[in-house]
Amino acid sequence: MANIFYKKSLKDLLEVSSDGHQLKRTLTAANLIALGIGAIIGAGLFVRTAAAAGEHAGPAVTISFIIAAVGCAFAGLCYAEFASIIPAAGSAYTYAYTTMGELVAWTIGWALVLEYALGAATVSIAWSEYLNKLLGNAIPYEWTHSPFESILNADGTMTTGIMNFPALIILLLISLLLIKGTQESAIVNAVIVFVKVAIIILFIALGWGFINPANHTPYLIPDNATPALLPDGSFYDYSKFWNHGMGGVITGAGIVFFAFIGFDAVSTAAQEAKRPERDMPIGILGSLVVCTILYILFSHVLTGVAPYTDFVKEGKEASVAFAITKYMPGYDWLAFSITIAILAGFSSVILVMLMGQSRVFYSMAKDGLLPKVFADVHPKYRTPYKSNIILFFFVGTFAAFVPGSVAGDLTSIGTLFAFVLVCIAVWILRVKEPELKRNFKTPLVPLVPILGVIVCSAMIVGLPGTTLLSAAIWLVAGLGIYFLYSSKNAAKKRGE
Repeated sequence: MANIFYKKSLKDLLEVSSDGHQLKRTLTAANLIALGIGAIIGAGLFVRTAAAAGEHAGPAVTISFIIAAVGCAFAGLCYAEFASIIPAAGSAYTYAYTTMGELVAWTIGWALVLEYALGAATVSIAWSEYLNKLLGNAIPYEWTHSPFESILNADGTMTTGIMNFPALIILLLISLLLIKGTQESAIVNAVIVFVKVAIIILFIALGWGFINPANHTPYLIPDNATPALLPDGSFYDYSKFWNHGMGGVITGAGIVFFAFIGFDAVSTAAQEAKRPERDMPIGILGSLVVCTILYILFSHVLTGVAPYTDFVKEGKEASVAFAITKYMPGYDWLAFSITIAILAGFSSVILVMLMGQSRVFYSMAKDGLLPKVFADVHPKYRTPYKSNIILFFFVGTFAAFVPGSVAGDLTSIGTLFAFVLVCIAVWILRVKEPELKRNFKTPLVPLVPILGVIVCSAMIVGLPGTTLLSAAIWLVAGLGIYFLYSSKNAAKKRGE
């Protein structure tokens, strides 16, 4: 019988990570910080900020970012300790396998699909929206939206989406780059990161002068706020608990939390870092600090330039370009430049998300929990190329046929769940292996892990009920696969 509580030993993990026939070690601390910033600054900032502000938090979305950042900081400290101990691919999945056993490891690996795969899908959808904005909406609505999205036309007719074709194209291009090599991907990402950070700083600097104090008053959405117009002609009601006040701020934190998933994606590349025990903590915490500062400033400017109600209907995915065009006269060039930078930035986010997912699948396949095909490494490029190919079709299906808001919220819950388990795992390992060499130690254990669990759990509870239900269905499906296939195959691989 399969042992669902089987735990991998640290000795085995370290042997695997040092195997010269596995993934190639090419990444420095600077590469890892750039990878983190590349993943963090993307759809969360340019898309989810507007969604959280318009539908839940209003100008107080800055507080939502602070709450999300605090949860990330607690989890990030725990990730940093694990990454310095276990320089192996797989991120939270690998950490759980050594501390809480196979069933929990499978569960977190399955949840990471929501984080990385659906994260890539969400960002590719936003990429499509911005591309069409750049092209003056030259691509028909039907071919840039899912079948579950509709828009009310000026003549009173409705147009319904068919599939998001541009999202498929960018996913294909990024997948091909990842197959080519990790170092090549890192170089491309570093260039993109420099460009988009420069543009963000430019927007903050120039937009500050266009802040209308009235847009920040009241700072929290009141329960009697005037309903906002939706794209289909109906109205959005703010009277519900999670749509105004502090309830809205907490929900907003769960939504913009999507913006912070990049720093833990860094940990999936531990087996490709040159000096993981030193570089991983620097990459994880460094990218988190830089991006948190930019996020708070950016959201303050965006909600000051445009009223939050605009983001319910007209802003949506292309919120930044919309705000500049409508409320910053004479700066159309900035809207154009920021659209170019955002397209490039979204590309780097997709790159890191797909890289993270393929590395998690690589680790799970090495353990027998997934078919061997996910662990096959290209003989020349030393990348898990078959996994990248399969992921393209899987992620592409979501990108083409599922609305971005749905995929984005599922990504947030997958991320938060992973963070909760990593916080618990680092505490468990401190108790079980107190003498273990730790090149980086999470401070104030168990206080920091406990606070991480509390903050992240609160954000999970604040997410929409439909998201929680969808995540529960996903979890049940994952458990079915585990008991029918994965547990038996993993036990067979171990010779049980």
